[in-house]
Amino acid sequence: MQWNPPVEEFTTPDPITATEDLSIEQLRELMQQHGVRHLPIVRGGKVVGLVSDRDVRVAQGLSAEHMIQVRAADIMATDPVAVSAATPLDDVAYAMSERKIGSVIVNDDNGDFRGIFTVTDALNALIEISRAARSNR
Repeated sequence: MQWNPPVEEFTTPDPITATEDLSIEQLRELMQQHGVRHLPIVRGGKVVGLVSDRDVRVAQGLSAEHMIQVRAADIMATDPVAVSAATPLDDVAYAMSERKIGSVIVNDDNGDFRGIFTVTDALNALIEISRAARSNR
């Protein structure tokens, strides 16, 4: 195994996504149902934002009257970090660490959405690379 593979090798392809009109409760249910902590928000096949479980938890602190009015579009990060599928894994991990973010959007060379790379994916990459290196000794 390469020591510095492209991020696409560890990217979650075809992740669970949401739309801008989903309510806080719908977002929470979607995350819980699929066991995810990050939801790319898509419009017309393009990622327009990203909602994290933290965003949902903060919004759940609103009064019931206000919470029913809030939609994904209101709480999403509108400029999520995006990288090319060919970006070296260490560059992506470094960027995530520097910015203290839990995920990045992964696009192909044409800018089309390919998947999401999360901290969990980074840990899985570390495990796989470490085990491969250990077995090659």
